[in-house]
Amino acid sequence: MYYLFPIITVFIWAGNAIINKMASTVIDPGAISFYRWLVAFMVLTPFLARSTWKHRRHLLPYLPKLAFLSLLGMVLNQSLGYYAGLSTTALNLSLITSLVPLMGLFLSIPLLNQKLTLYAVLGAVVSFSGLIIMLAHGDIHALFSHGMNRGDVLVLLGTLAYALYVVLIKRWRMPISNWQSVYVQVCFALMFLFPLFSISQPVQFSNQTVPLIMYAGLLASVIAPWCWMMGIEHLGADKAAIFMNLMPAVTAVFASIILGASLALFDYVGMAMIIGGVILAQQSRGTKPMMAKVPQK
Repeated sequence: MYYLFPIITVFIWAGNAIINKMASTVIDPGAISFYRWLVAFMVLTPFLARSTWKHRRHLLPYLPKLAFLSLLGMVLNQSLGYYAGLSTTALNLSLITSLVPLMGLFLSIPLLNQKLTLYAVLGAVVSFSGLIIMLAHGDIHALFSHGMNRGDVLVLLGTLAYALYVVLIKRWRMPISNWQSVYVQVCFALMFLFPLFSISQPVQFSNQTVPLIMYAGLLASVIAPWCWMMGIEHLGADKAAIFMNLMPAVTAVFASIILGASLALFDYVGMAMIIGGVILAQQSRGTKPMMAKVPQK
């Protein structure tokens, strides 16, 4: 029964890659970035505003760190993902994002004083080789001749920002509840994103745009994090983290059904290598999963 929590999380976050792609044609990236967290703020406020205000003196010393985390995880990561959706595929969004644990392992070396292991090196070689194959569409020469797709570069930068977000949460270990941390970060995200929102194209609210915003703001930003934390609580971080490796495959199925996307051989090869490399890197003895207690994606 408890295995449903991480499974639901994976399905929601995989669906969010599809939402990113669908939103790119009807909603300005700056607008959906803002509205996503506005919806989350409105949903969370009745449950968290009073307790957060009550503990404001306790939270005050940690506000600079929470603001920086918000900038990385809720502003840069999410906004770059929406802008990437303009010029890359939903599968690429999901596959590149799946590199978060691997990037986190390498960022943990200087930031968490973790040792570089053979598994991590081998996993990095396999995963990044798969990424190159996928981004080159099977033609390595073309990739080096013409460079990476702009959208792939953006989502890669967003993934790096999120990996740093994950590692800094572990480094700082603030004595704050997960939900209060999320709520304060959401407040900062709205402040950071408002200037971008103010220059974005106005959203035409319709039966096409509203579901996309609600999915991102409610399911991906509130329900999925709750399911993820419940999965960790009942199953443990190690078991829950394993399910995250399924996200690219689930995204591929969704993209095929919803977007009519077709996968080429290089997509399958790249997907297998990226997922395999991440799993290999996570075999490092004594290394805890990078996604262990991160409450939002």
